[in-house]
Amino acid sequence: MEKIKLTIDGIAIEADPGTTLLDAAQAQGVFIPSFCHNRKLKPFASCFVCVVEIDGRANLVPSCSTAVAPGMVVRTKSERVKLARRTCVELLMSDHLGDCLGPCMGACPAGIDIPGFVKHLALGEDRAALELIKTNMPLPATLGRVCPRPCEEACRRQLVEEPVAICHLKRYAADAGAGDESLPKPAKTSGKKVAIVGAGPAGLAASYYLQLLGHKTVIIDAHEAPGGMLRFGIPAYRLPRDVIDREYAVAARLGAEFRFGTRLGKDVSLDDLRRDHDAVFLGLGAQRAQAMRVPGEDSPGVLSGIGFLAAASRDEKTPIGRRVMVVGGGNTAIDAARTSMRLGAKEVTILYRRTRAEMPAWAMEVHEAEVEGVKLEILAAPTKIEKQAGGSLAVTCIRMTLGEPDASGRARPVPQEGSEHVRVVDNVIAAIGQSVDAKAAAGVEIAGWGGIVADERTGRTSLENVFAGGDCVIGADIAVRAVAAGRRAAIAIDQFLMGKPVVGEVARYNASMGKLADISKKVIEGREKAAKARMPELEPRSRVAHFKEVETGYTAAQIRAEAQRCLECGCRDARGCRLRTYAMLFEADPRRFAGQKREYERDDSHPGVVYEAHKCIQCGTCVRMTEEIFGTSALGFTFRGFASRVRPALGRPLAKIDDNGLLQIVEACPVGALVLKKAPVAVQERSFKRPPVPGLE
Repeated sequence: MEKIKLTIDGIAIEADPGTTLLDAAQAQGVFIPSFCHNRKLKPFASCFVCVVEIDGRANLVPSCSTAVAPGMVVRTKSERVKLARRTCVELLMSDHLGDCLGPCMGACPAGIDIPGFVKHLALGEDRAALELIKTNMPLPATLGRVCPRPCEEACRRQLVEEPVAICHLKRYAADAGAGDESLPKPAKTSGKKVAIVGAGPAGLAASYYLQLLGHKTVIIDAHEAPGGMLRFGIPAYRLPRDVIDREYAVAARLGAEFRFGTRLGKDVSLDDLRRDHDAVFLGLGAQRAQAMRVPGEDSPGVLSGIGFLAAASRDEKTPIGRRVMVVGGGNTAIDAARTSMRLGAKEVTILYRRTRAEMPAWAMEVHEAEVEGVKLEILAAPTKIEKQAGGSLAVTCIRMTLGEPDASGRARPVPQEGSEHVRVVDNVIAAIGQSVDAKAAAGVEIAGWGGIVADERTGRTSLENVFAGGDCVIGADIAVRAVAAGRRAAIAIDQFLMGKPVVGEVARYNASMGKLADISKKVIEGREKAAKARMPELEPRSRVAHFKEVETGYTAAQIRAEAQRCLECGCRDARGCRLRTYAMLFEADPRRFAGQKREYERDDSHPGVVYEAHKCIQCGTCVRMTEEIFGTSALGFTFRGFASRVRPALGRPLAKIDDNGLLQIVEACPVGALVLKKAPVAVQERSFKRPPVPGLE
């Protein structure tokens, strides 16, 4: 049989008569997307995403149903084709309801695969859980103790009763692996060396992932031990020092070199580091205390919150007065107050100028402080501090009322005229905020507020081989965001060192069903209430006598029960979903065609398969397979137009349909509307690998 000659994207090819353009292109390695095409079935041409342009034809044609013809000149990558494909994907996205990732995973700044590791714990697979966590988080034992838990705020389990204790589960996975933790296998050594300034969470994360990518790291830090603000800003009763040491030891075992007592700008310059290393990462913390700006704050006995906590971290017998006033409402203020109690103070009061509702401190920490005997006085602020003859401090305070919102969005505290009053204390601890001092990084562009100007995705600064991330770029923030910045920078630095375009790890498209208030009640139908496991703690009266960890940890039985509370949100086919992949490839805008969406509809009546009709894109593959291959009518289309849906025949539950070929049908679904119940929950792999530099081919 004589071959047919044609041209695809400028390349002359030959194909058998009757061959479709899609098959001919794919035989030559040319990528053409498709949702509805299946080699076992007749062409359907319903999704139209496989369209191509043919010279001499006015309209684009579906390549899955168009046969080759002599002399055809075909284009698969023209702007017209790309626009058509993008539009097709956007139309499908406009009616697609579902979550690519669990909402907890989407809310985690580090992008930890939370549903995946929680499922491992539910099954008793502790090591697998830890390995999955470490794909994105090298400090799970640390962050499992001190993270403010944005993931739990997004957890849909609270639509039933309370969110899953995600951080406690993460802590358990890390603690369970302590002492028996196998090191991940790094990539082949590159011969490149990276200097990292700052041994805090951003610097550690950058070092950890750079080492896994095959690069040598040298970490310099002004302190005498690793951890940054984790060690010198968080007390041991919340974060034991052996936990920090254990997790940082992993970086050392991977080959990181630590140089402590080395201050940037004094002991070594940025120019020195750039000269002696292939790249530099700046992970400077926010360790400069903000002033209260009141007369007398430089008096003896007035301490900064972070200075006080650092001193207590180094010596848990640091002297403190009997009466202590802590000024501020953040976590540093709470930590300073609770630390004062442990150092022997008998009367500790937190003075805060707004109400309890506006306090930025974690509510549970505020509660724990009060349980331990700390007093909270709201709507009050100091205006003057005077040293008295006996060594005590006379603090003039004023009452406040709340006015209109200020730049932070919170109600502005307004002084009440005539409400001044004096309090006598032995120490005042100012904990009203921290800032960044990046002057030591001479040469990089500095923002007006004092931080380093760096690209959000890559961490790249104004100097070619210098990257930055964490507090020094975004200001004082939570540790998990610093870890995320370090990991992102590691990927970008690797691209720089390997001579690739420095684009960072490009985020994939992730659909979401919305915020908690937007979620259909059908999502939790049939879910029985299950009490959240309570974290065991030391007794309040006795624990203030020392710095032992207050939270003693879940038991194994508690862990399994708590992990089983997870609703397993997210899509089990998120890795292979073509709609998700094409949305990124064609830079589709999910909001372009806004309007009515299908409603949540989940059928898990079948023992092995789940059908989520709200994810279905009407490609018809499952319907055609039942008819053309298996000779049944188990699945079919109902209604017409926008109301058209794929459902089991006669409106029966999925459990009632003929199982003939069902597993093959599930495998053929391009978007995860049909999935196996035993399919893995995890979206990410259990090992960190060099991500590809994506691009539209």
